[in-house]
Amino acid sequence: MTIINATKDDFEANISKNGIVLVDFWASWCGPCRMFAPVFEKSAEEHSDITFIKVDTEEEYELAGMFQIQSIPTLMAFRDQILLYAQPGALPAAGLENLIEQIQQLDMDEIRQQIDKEHPAPANQ
Repeated sequence: MTIINATKDDFEANISKNGIVLVDFWASWCGPCRMFAPVFEKSAEEHSDITFIKVDTEEEYELAGMFQIQSIPTLMAFRDQILLYAQPGALPAAGLENLIEQIQQLDMDEIRQQIDKEHPAPANQ
């Protein structure tokens, strides 16, 4: 699978896909970002069923601001349009694979029920 270089204009469309979407917020001057890049790229090659997105925080500072990115690299993981993971730091290959496995094993119906309990829809008046 190819990695999508997202902008603020197409980011929403890219994460609104069902399934797993991994987003790497990075910058070219960031050493840990450059160390994580090959891990992210290799994982993209191995997981054709997952959408991999990179966001250059220097180019897309508004998008980084919307997500309150304060440290890079920051990895976010969505599944079925629900943000499940957002942490700064470069993961090793085994850590990224473990994260993917955990996300794949989640019962998304249970996650949606939990969200509905924590954030009930407002009652019509």
